[in-house]
Amino acid sequence: MNNLFQKTSSNWVRYDKYEWKEDETGTLYITPAPDAKPSLYNPLQDSEQLVLKAVNLGLMCMDKKNTQEQLQAAIMDFVTGYGLLGFMTALPTTPEFITYQAVYFPKNHFIKEESMTTEEYLTYFFPFDNIDFRKRGVESSWSTDNIEMIALVMTMKDKPQAVLMSFQREYAEQFDWLVTLFKDWAFTFMSSFLFYQDYDILDDMQKQLYRQGMAAFGGIAPTYHIELLDRPTIVWDFHSL
Repeated sequence: MNNLFQKTSSNWVRYDKYEWKEDETGTLYITPAPDAKPSLYNPLQDSEQLVLKAVNLGLMCMDKKNTQEQLQAAIMDFVTGYGLLGFMTALPTTPEFITYQAVYFPKNHFIKEESMTTEEYLTYFFPFDNIDFRKRGVESSWSTDNIEMIALVMTMKDKPQAVLMSFQREYAEQFDWLVTLFKDWAFTFMSSFLFYQDYDILDDMQKQLYRQGMAAFGGIAPTYHIELLDRPTIVWDFHSL
């Protein structure tokens, strides 16, 4: 029984090449290169290294000695290794937001509005090329003629539609948002580590400050289901990386 759910599996998409692009307002994005090739991989197979790189990158982002060029190079290395983070499905209250009449948000560091139209929300992530997406009320349609994308959709057809859309070549994430999120992750890790390391020497006010700082950072809990393969397998449903 102790090893009943020892195996876990899930898929995410990464491209073999990304590039930095600025939109007409000067906002910097990272997006798959025009000739990039997508591939599926299982982040859980290398989860410890992924977390270590994310925390180290966050510490790097917190160090004001590092230049923007250095941060861009480090983020490019991370994204090339693991893919874009999936902000589009992580920020709303549900990754199934396309099935609603509007997109709703909990408090976050990136979008201050409590809600907006789906079309308006998608402009945050498709700033360069329009995608074939139409929505009327709760009904929507999305299509692509890219063969590689069609293959991914067929392979991952159980994913929410927005997750599949975030794997398109036209999808992009903002540099400033990535820097902020990596900082948040590093802060969360360091706060947990230091809180327990120094627990015996912290006074009540210092402990409360740590707790309040941790409470400021939240996220949408991942979901999972169990499949009966050659043995019971926990399949973690990644709606964002």
